[in-house]
Formats: sequence, structure tokens, C-alpha cells
Amino acid sequence: MPTADSDRLVVDVRPVGGATVLALAGELDHDTAEPLRAALQAARAPGRQRLLVDFSRLDFCDSTGLNVLLRNRLAMQETGGSLELVGLHQPIKRMFRITGADGLFPLHPDVEAALANPPGAQ
Repeated sequence: MPTADSDRLVVDVRPVGGATVLALAGELDHDTAEPLRAALQAARAPGRQRLLVDFSRLDFCDSTGLNVLLRNRLAMQETGGSLELVGLHQPIKRMFRITGADGLFPLHPDVEAALANPPGAQ
């Protein structure tokens, strides 16, 4: 069930296999970032140690979206949790690679792969 949306971004938050998945659809930019900020803040509730942000249905992400994710990554790390990215595709993957952010987040091809590889597992 969608928990936040705007004209161009939908954030669907759901628990899946011990993690909280935030599935994004549409465009993530300066004008649409607030639903993601709010959903991430709510998802960082006590006891939620693993957030998976699913980009598989996201068409666009700019630096505002990247900054929202970086801030929340730090907040999760401070509480011993993780913020992981799922389903990055071109050109979004390219932006993460160019900025070096792809080395800061655990990356997974899909939610199933993320759940099969918990943080710290090799």
C-alpha cells in the first residue's frame, strides 16, 4: 500500500522478510523528494534495522535524491542498521557510480537477492 506520493513520485513501504522495503516509482528530484524523506524517517523506527530502497520502478533520480539517501544511510549506521539499494538501472546506476556513492551502499539486483544476503554475509 502506498504510504506517500506526490504528482511524480510514489513511495510504497512494506515489511518483507525482516526488512522494510521502500519501493519507489516515478521521478525523484528536488520537487518530489519530501515523500521519500518522510517515508525514510518513519521507517527508521526502533527495531527496524534494515531498509531496502527499491529503484526498479524509478525513472529518474537527481542529486537531491542521492543526498536524502546519504543522510539516511548515516542515520541508520548510527543505530547499527543498514540502508541498502535494490534494482538500480541505467542511468541511475551511472549517477551512483560517477559520484562514488555506489561504494557507500550495499547494492542488490532485486529484493530477493538482498534478503538472501543479509548485511555482513559474504
